[in-house]
Amino acid sequence: MPEQLVPRAVVLGGSLAGLLAADVLAEIYPDVLVVDRDELAGVMGPRRGVPHGRHAHGLVARGQQILEKQFPGLLTDLEAAGIRPGDFSGDIRWYFNGMLLRPARTGLLSVPCTRPVIERVVRSRVQKVSRIRFLEQHDIVGLETTADKGRVTGVRVQRHDGGSGVEVLPADLVIDTTGRGSRTPAWLEELGYSRPAEDKVKVDLAYTTRHFRVSRDPFGRDIAVIAAATPSHPRGALYYRQPGDDGLVELSLTGVLGDYPPTDPDGFLEFVRSVPVPEIYESVRAAEPVDDAVMFRFPASVRRRYEQLSRFPDGLLVMGDAVCSFNPVYAQGMAVAAIESQILAAQLRKTAVPRPQEFFQKIAREIDSPWDFAAIADLGYPGVEGTRTAKVRMINAYIARLQRAAVHDASLTNAFMRVAGLIDEPAALLRPGRVLRTLRQSGRLAPAPAPLVAARD
Repeated sequence: MPEQLVPRAVVLGGSLAGLLAADVLAEIYPDVLVVDRDELAGVMGPRRGVPHGRHAHGLVARGQQILEKQFPGLLTDLEAAGIRPGDFSGDIRWYFNGMLLRPARTGLLSVPCTRPVIERVVRSRVQKVSRIRFLEQHDIVGLETTADKGRVTGVRVQRHDGGSGVEVLPADLVIDTTGRGSRTPAWLEELGYSRPAEDKVKVDLAYTTRHFRVSRDPFGRDIAVIAAATPSHPRGALYYRQPGDDGLVELSLTGVLGDYPPTDPDGFLEFVRSVPVPEIYESVRAAEPVDDAVMFRFPASVRRRYEQLSRFPDGLLVMGDAVCSFNPVYAQGMAVAAIESQILAAQLRKTAVPRPQEFFQKIAREIDSPWDFAAIADLGYPGVEGTRTAKVRMINAYIARLQRAAVHDASLTNAFMRVAGLIDEPAALLRPGRVLRTLRQSGRLAPAPAPLVAARD
């Protein structure tokens, strides 16, 4: 290695993707430095750098499996923090198009949780690794490179309060996990490289979240009630109990294409009433609000095609939302970041400085399925811009029938949830036996809604 380099890796961004990258890097590097503009140590609530941290989050099955393998006993830590995991289908009331899917015991765990809690629990594990250090409240100013711009040799940082000058952090490897606001495309252009092409699906989504204290348990043995937004019923809701506080619940409402759930109390409740799952409205209409509603807007899903670049500087990689920022209603982001950390680990076992092109090609293959799953579903909304090929129209029509059929057939619920949990590829839904069950069951009348009660049991 060049003499000016030190055996150090620098991770830009201390969110979940950055924490996972740092933990993997520490197996190879004696010094791993995580840089973030926020305060991290001891932070319990949402961070400014994670604007969607105030809203509903979930760790789907594949992500839970990877994190538990990387941090054995993590599930126990989450439970100690008040999180209640459960079966991805059997313990969640899933409503699609106003109809309750027949529950299925998938054997897959879902972890409904707030983003601050899962970050805090993972961060506490990472902070115990002696090779990892955190540099908090520092802005990332830019990259350091060799004279020919062919290799990144470090980063320039400065205290967020401007109380000191720019400091250079030499590094063998820099990994950008700064999220959808990543400046790597601009840095590449400054260095004489091309920006990556971008795929965008403009959904104009908004989350509006409020917390309530309920007098009666609305969940019973379930861990959440989720009204999934669909083209026929585009307003959605994610409703689950808060960790460690009896009676405290979180309700996140979703609306697309500018149909934003209001933040004023009356408008919020009217939006809840319009969601085709009356039990959610019945639960919160007389509940005690404990805060004001807050809104987070998500204009578009964005995928940066780093794998298509013919030139890229050595010593720099990009991961997480900085590569692909998914529509959050599908809960794919944290799981995909975990998958990418596995790929990084495999690359590091071959070389301490992975080749960027090879790394980007490998993560692109893992991003393809969840991206297509979400993008095709979003194109089911008539107002979303994009090309609707015959394949896209056929898939959306078939998935709508499968969801109707899953109201009667638990095996179809199980199949759909395995795809949504990133366990199976979407093609698994097109196996002949499942197509036949879908066609057979989708024509049946939906059962009458169950009477509104405080809990299913």
